[in-house]
Amino acid sequence: MKIKVLTAFLVAFVNFCLYGQDPNRFSSEIERILNISVPEDEDVVVFTGSSSIRFWQQLNKDCDGIQVVNTGFGGSQMSDLLYFLDQTVLRFQPTEVYIYEGDNDIAVNKKPEDILTTTKQVVTRLRAANPDITIRFISAKPSPARWALKNQYEAFNRLLKNYCAEDDQLFYIDVWNPMLDTTGRPSSDIFISDSLHMNRAGYLIWKEVICEQ
Repeated sequence: MKIKVLTAFLVAFVNFCLYGQDPNRFSSEIERILNISVPEDEDVVVFTGSSSIRFWQQLNKDCDGIQVVNTGFGGSQMSDLLYFLDQTVLRFQPTEVYIYEGDNDIAVNKKPEDILTTTKQVVTRLRAANPDITIRFISAKPSPARWALKNQYEAFNRLLKNYCAEDDQLFYIDVWNPMLDTTGRPSSDIFISDSLHMNRAGYLIWKEVICEQ
């Protein structure tokens, strides 16, 4: 019995060291995602990432015309996506995947370069499963709640954009600039009361930038 407890502790410790936080904090979210049926369509598009994807309630309506599966799990970081890639993406065998991560990473003081390193690991695993997959990265968004971290977000977005520019299967989607007002700050009327998560007006911007291009 002691050996089993010790083994479980060591597994959790290794996961913590590799991914920065205990992945078990997402157990209920991952269970919810595992209950999503795999579509029978051949061309499946997965949207995944943190709460900005998780709370996109009208994603299927906004991206009408494509078979969309939403596997966002709130609070996640790029390292969490890497850890749960089988459950959130690979089991659906998508031809295309949209990823929104980096927002929470910056908020917990991860360096943009380190986030990009994990991003590359995600890409490697996706391509190992499907060499022809198209991967679209949604830039980190600006928000009033995290505006003090503006420089770090912009640095990460630059790295992500440059990385995608080097590969014709990777695409960078800029939502940062469309969400700024005429003063160059986040538009206050596109967020809910926490000044971090978007309201419907915010998602209509995403619809135009992401779904209608």
